[in-house]
Amino acid sequence: MFFLSFIGLISCSSVSQKQKTISLTDYDALKHAKALLAKNDPKVKEDYAPLFIKAKALLNQTPFAVTHKTGVPPSGDQHDYLSIAPYFWPDASTNNGLPYVRKDGEINPEARNNHTDFNELIAFFDAIATLRDAYFFSEEIVFAEKALELISVWFLEASTKMNPNLNFGQGIPGKIEGRCFGIIEFDRITEVLKCLEQFKKTGVLPINIENGMNQWLASYASWLQHSRLGVEESTRLNNHGTHYDVQLLSILTYLGRLDEVRMHLNTVTKSRIFSQIEPDGSQPRELERTKSFSYSVMNLHGFLKLSEIGKKVGVKVWRMESEDGRSIKKGYLYLLPYLTGTQKWEHRQIKSVDQSIEKLVNDLVFAYRFFEAEEFASVADAAKHGDFFWGNFVEAFFQ
Repeated sequence: MFFLSFIGLISCSSVSQKQKTISLTDYDALKHAKALLAKNDPKVKEDYAPLFIKAKALLNQTPFAVTHKTGVPPSGDQHDYLSIAPYFWPDASTNNGLPYVRKDGEINPEARNNHTDFNELIAFFDAIATLRDAYFFSEEIVFAEKALELISVWFLEASTKMNPNLNFGQGIPGKIEGRCFGIIEFDRITEVLKCLEQFKKTGVLPINIENGMNQWLASYASWLQHSRLGVEESTRLNNHGTHYDVQLLSILTYLGRLDEVRMHLNTVTKSRIFSQIEPDGSQPRELERTKSFSYSVMNLHGFLKLSEIGKKVGVKVWRMESEDGRSIKKGYLYLLPYLTGTQKWEHRQIKSVDQSIEKLVNDLVFAYRFFEAEEFASVADAAKHGDFFWGNFVEAFFQ
């Protein structure tokens, strides 16, 4: 699903009337894909058909809400988001399994059931992205209306709305009620921002939803910036810190707070690049994980999103380079030989790399096009012709 994956990389924004509008949606890419669809391009049609089927099925979907979970947050308020740290399991050495103990990279099924909000949140974000794209390509208003219903129920309606905080995200049973690491679970709030922006552009975003979402997002951004957990997450020295920046700056851009975005990119984000990426392009804090390749790709993906935001607001994040050669581009160049199968990955990777490979390819093609990074021309050319070398990578990876 190349063209949808490419479009999905783009975050988006809407701003107040007093600010210059910065659109992080690449409407040229969307229009190009739509034109190809009109010409019955086989690759685009192959992606569009299941999208449309999925979107039609969602028209009968019961709205998602944090109030649907069976678990009760420590606050006693069902409107608070609740999740369990995925890599923590019951301790077999204690009678009640408490406190839970860490098994990095191994997801505890308890963290993925309806006791928490995690599954509901993922399904909600998926639905918004699907309905938004279906509306754009088909222009059938029923898809926009359904997306707006889902947004209203999750964020705005009194009986179901989520409180603008993640105080109880990724808690550890028997140890802690909530941790800063839960913030990354809300990373795909950008899907909602894209939806709001595109609906406003086409005139189908009701003013009450626009105003209500502006208020909710401003409150949540304040929580990210000033709460104990938000501040703690902002200081993380790995992918958590990077994706905190993506989440916060996407929201601030949407709200039109562009000076804050530029300041953050030029200070905090710049520091992250230089502290997380070595001169050779490796990322030590991701390489030490049990899914080292996946986390390396994930962290760079966050930096790529920040680079895209930077380009829109006039900050050259992609071009930032330390005196000893640390940069986002260097991080991607480090992974390239492993992608082409010319080198063997020597670090731990206990899970499949398939999704990470696809994400990496899409990122390299995006970097080639958006930042004119000629170093990745061969990847872009191979992807364009459907003649990619994933097999070589996987073979070398598992030798």
